[in-house]
Amino acid sequence: MDDNTFFLERLHLTYFKNYEEGNFTFGPQVNCIVGQNGSGKTNLLDAVYFLALSKSAFHNQDALSVQHEADFFIIDGLFRHKGKATQITCSLQRGQRKVLMSDKKAYERMSEHIGKFLVVLVAPNDTDLIRGGGEDRRRFFDGVLAQLNPEYLADYLQYNKILAQRNGLLKIFAEKNYQDDDLLETYNEPFLRLAARIFEKRRTFIGVFLPLFAKHYAYLSESQEAVDIIYESEVGSAGFEKDFRQNRHRDAQAQRTTKGIHKDDFVFEIGGVALRKFGSQGQQKTFVLALKLAQYELLEVEKKQKPLLLLDDIFDKLDDRRIQKLIQMMDQQRFGQTFITDARPERTQKLLENCQADIRFFEILPQSHARTPRS
Repeated sequence: MDDNTFFLERLHLTYFKNYEEGNFTFGPQVNCIVGQNGSGKTNLLDAVYFLALSKSAFHNQDALSVQHEADFFIIDGLFRHKGKATQITCSLQRGQRKVLMSDKKAYERMSEHIGKFLVVLVAPNDTDLIRGGGEDRRRFFDGVLAQLNPEYLADYLQYNKILAQRNGLLKIFAEKNYQDDDLLETYNEPFLRLAARIFEKRRTFIGVFLPLFAKHYAYLSESQEAVDIIYESEVGSAGFEKDFRQNRHRDAQAQRTTKGIHKDDFVFEIGGVALRKFGSQGQQKTFVLALKLAQYELLEVEKKQKPLLLLDDIFDKLDDRRIQKLIQMMDQQRFGQTFITDARPERTQKLLENCQADIRFFEILPQSHARTPRS
C-alpha cells in the first residue's frame, strides 16, 4: 500500500442513528456494505461523511442523528494519510453544542476541520440537483468550494451571519413600523463586500470545474452532446450595489433580504436546452454522476489527496453501462478508498468479481451489529 493513501481505518459508533454500538475496521480500497433495507447501510456512510465534514449528508439538524431515546451520540474514527494516524471524534449531547476533536483536542471552530478529510458522496437523491430549486444547486457547489478553499468557507459563513442579522433587523423594522436607513447601512457595506468576493470565487470555480465535468459526461455517456453549467448571479451585474440599496423598501416589506448571492443559481443545460425540462432520465443521471466525478477529480488535483468515495445504493439507480464505467475506474485505481452499499450482496459480488482492487464485504445485521464474511 502506498504511504500516500488516505483512508479511514477504523470507525466506532455509539448511539448514532440506529447504531447502539458499532465497530468497523475498513480496507484502504473497496469496502462493500451489504444488508437488508433499513439495516443501517446508509447510516454507516453518513457516519463517515459526518467525520469528514462535521455534519450529516442527509439533514441539517444534528440532533436527528442521536438514536431514539438516547441522550448523545459519538462517532470516533482513525484516518491514515502519509503514514500518519489521526483520530477524529465527533459527539453531541442533546441540548448542547456539538464537539469535534482531532487527536482528542477540540477544534475552536468547526470550519478549521473542513478540507482536511475529503469526501465525495454519490446518493440516490442526487437528481434533486436537477429537479430541485437553486438552493440545492448552491448547496452542492458551496460544499465543493468549502472543501477546496478555506477563505471561501470563511466568507460564506460570515455572509450568512450578516444575512441573518440584516433579516432580523428588517423584521424589527416591520414590527415597530419604522425604518432606520443609517442602521441598515452598517450591515449593507460588509454584506456587499462579501457578496462580491463570493461571486468572483464562484465564477472562477465554474471556469475550472466545467471542463472536468464535460470530460466525465463524455466518458460516461459515450456521446457528443454538449453539456453546460451556466452560473447566474445578479451580483456581477453593473450597478448591483446601487440596485441593492434602492431595494431596501422592498426588503422591508418582505422582512428579508431579497437580493444577494443567496439568490444565485446554476443552470444545467444539455444540447443548448434546459436539462430539467428536456433531458431524459438517463441523461439526468449521467449529468449528476459526472458532477460528482468532476468534484472528485478537482478535489484530488487541488488538494493532492484522493477523497473518500461513498457510493450509496448506486447499483439500483444506474444502468449497466454506467455501472461498468464506474467499476472500470475502480479497476484502474482512479479512486482512493471507496464505500459501496447494496441490499443484494450477490449482485455486488458479481459486478466486482473481475475487479483487481482489494475488496472487503461487511454485512449489516438488523440488530446493528456487523460481521465481515470475506475479504
